Amino acid sequence: MIRLLFISDFTEQFAYNLLKGIMSFSRETEPWVVWKMPPSTKRKLGIPGVVDWAVRWKADIVIGQFEPEEDVSLFTAKGIAVLAQDYKRRFRSCPNITADYLKTGRMAADYYLDKGFRHFAFFGYKDACWSYERYLGFRHRVEEAGFGDSFYLYDTQNIDNLWFFESEKIADWLQSLPKPVAVFACDDNQAALLLEAANAVGVKVPFDVSVLGVDNDEVLCGLSNPSLSSIRVDIAQGGYLAASQAVKMINDKSFTGPDIIMQPVGVVSRGSTSLFATTDIQVIKALDFIKENVSRHINVMDVLKVVPLSRRLLEIRFKNVTGMTIYSYISLQRINLFAERLVTTKDTVNEIALALDEPDVKSISRRFKAIKGCTPSEYREKHYAFCE
Repeated sequence: MIRLLFISDFTEQFAYNLLKGIMSFSRETEPWVVWKMPPSTKRKLGIPGVVDWAVRWKADIVIGQFEPEEDVSLFTAKGIAVLAQDYKRRFRSCPNITADYLKTGRMAADYYLDKGFRHFAFFGYKDACWSYERYLGFRHRVEEAGFGDSFYLYDTQNIDNLWFFESEKIADWLQSLPKPVAVFACDDNQAALLLEAANAVGVKVPFDVSVLGVDNDEVLCGLSNPSLSSIRVDIAQGGYLAASQAVKMINDKSFTGPDIIMQPVGVVSRGSTSLFATTDIQVIKALDFIKENVSRHINVMDVLKVVPLSRRLLEIRFKNVTGMTIYSYISLQRINLFAERLVTTKDTVNEIALALDEPDVKSISRRFKAIKGCTPSEYREKHYAFCE
């Protein structure tokens, strides 16, 4: 039996999803027992005190959220393997559970660029590697697209003051931004703060400001007003890989292993990013219709029934805004929905296809591969979220 001391902020969805991955690994191998310790207890005891506690509890592995100045080698000196969650910056003395933050930032930029935005902003912390690297990836991609001169940054908040809400300063910043603007927040918590500040001063989301977070905390995203769009990261997969590496570290004390690098899977679109950056009411109407009916097998003629324009005129205006034909846009959104259900449900490929009004599984599988570069089964194997 593996004994894990897990030190993390259990108010965050991250810790829960990481444990889901560890649980999945445990079910496939051997039993694990977990003791959850909040960071406040770690601060009270100090690292030497936590090490003494871990020794008495007979911990095999510690996975934790550590401060840069804390000496995690004290665990390994006692024969306890350690993996660090990159809370502020990565450790050199032990493997880190981290992520491809640059890629996440670029994904956010591409998502907004596809929606036609020309003004961009980032909202994050000033002293956390994961926030800074998401900012870098976002900004560099925006600059590559030629919009670096219309980029705005808010990063004055210190992560040590996690629950301090600079409401007036944030509201002033939001009001000062050119509209419409695409804001990428470093995580869902910060994105939710933005939505609250926007609502307080009458900044309309998503009409004036579009807001995107990271981690896809479904409860927080669902309770936000409007519902919060977020980039889903394969955190459960990271937990699974961390557990696998932990066993190797426990069995071979000389083995440390590489960092566990989690990958962003894709954007889960909700109300906070539901519009494109356009003032064309008829295109907005078409986009809204497609969004509300994407699970049905709709076509261009269905869209024309709700938009009082000729097909030729609507196609021209639609492509000016989205860069795609109506048919291509509908196809992309349906494949994205198909992909989302592959990694968030246990439904079979056939069941998902039927639920999306696609009786010809081979046909949608071919279209899926053309867009995603792999078959539905391969996509699920790569990104499956260990959902229960």
